[in-house]
Amino acid sequence: MKKGQKLWNREELILAINLYCKLPFGRLHRSNPQVVHLAELIGRTPSSIAYKLVNFASLDPSLQARGIKGASNASKLDKIIWDEFYNNWTDLPFESEILLSKFENKSIEELNEIDLKNLPEGKSREQIVKVRVNQSFFRSSILASYNNTCCVTGISQSELLIAGHIKPWSSDEQNRLNPRNGIAINALHDKAFESGLITITPDYKIKISNIILKQKKSDSLEKYFYQYENQDIFLPSKFLPDTEFLKYHNENKFQG
Repeated sequence: MKKGQKLWNREELILAINLYCKLPFGRLHRSNPQVVHLAELIGRTPSSIAYKLVNFASLDPSLQARGIKGASNASKLDKIIWDEFYNNWTDLPFESEILLSKFENKSIEELNEIDLKNLPEGKSREQIVKVRVNQSFFRSSILASYNNTCCVTGISQSELLIAGHIKPWSSDEQNRLNPRNGIAINALHDKAFESGLITITPDYKIKISNIILKQKKSDSLEKYFYQYENQDIFLPSKFLPDTEFLKYHNENKFQG
């Protein structure tokens, strides 16, 4: 460590990982306004934030699998905190949002733009807020990973995209917020994916169910389904879909 530099602490690293999840891989640089803002919040330079984000990229297994390398100077604490976060998607995303709200000097509801007017009081209110905060984190992570691009069609209008789960929310509590259990997908194909009318294979190809393929041909079926059969998906820049989750969908949800 250079003279005058201060060591990173756990809170700072948790906030940096929170930001890493929410940024496209190509925007982990010091001039990004979100990087500049975090630097101001925790009293560090934008360059130090950007460098830490690239350190985390070097620890990201989905990037390693694609041969993409970040910086090679990740510290022992970087690795410890990364593993803590990466192996606990159930709790750490919400913890990081609580921490961010403290540094922002805002309530977590205000930070996540949650309207409290019609929410119940007490424990039910807390549970609803946590679910909405977690859903917001998951959506931000997925859309950032896919650069706001539908994995099926390539549509890049975020208002038209859904952060869909590969293994359903109801069937795998531990991976509800795991970005590797998510895909950015438009509403039509999200519904088809949920219904098992399309799937994505472990080698990232789109498969259309015979229920659709055997229907009488029409322009709409050709436009929205047939043309995508056996095509590669648009891959994310990070948090590549976990092949085990894709196998689950192929074997348990897809109506081949």
